[in-house]
Amino acid sequence: VQLQASGGGLVQAGGSLRLSCAASGLTFSSNSLAWFRQAPGKEREFVAYIGWSGSTYYAESVKGRFTISRDNAKSTVFLQMNSLNPEDTAVYYCAVRGGSSLTSPTDYRNWGQGTLVTVSS
Repeated sequence: VQLQASGGGLVQAGGSLRLSCAASGLTFSSNSLAWFRQAPGKEREFVAYIGWSGSTYYAESVKGRFTISRDNAKSTVFLQMNSLNPEDTAVYYCAVRGGSSLTSPTDYRNWGQGTLVTVSS
């Protein structure tokens, strides 16, 4: 299984970015995935989840600003990020859910390499 995250970059506060995570080597439509992020010196934290059925769940810090979606035909999950602020600066990772928790990194597997998002003030 491989996950390839892309779409990161440098953006000014208030701007938007759309991240993509292309998956291969798994039955994508049967799997649930999530986005996590890790800022320098901090632990990896949950951002957004999308179930195989399309159900979604968000961290409180991004609710109303970020939208997770999936395209099963393209085996890709997206993260639309609006109203970005400097606190959103981090490496963003996608991963496949492998355990019972929606938000714990330890219940996820097949981590992609991450894509860096930098938000300037």
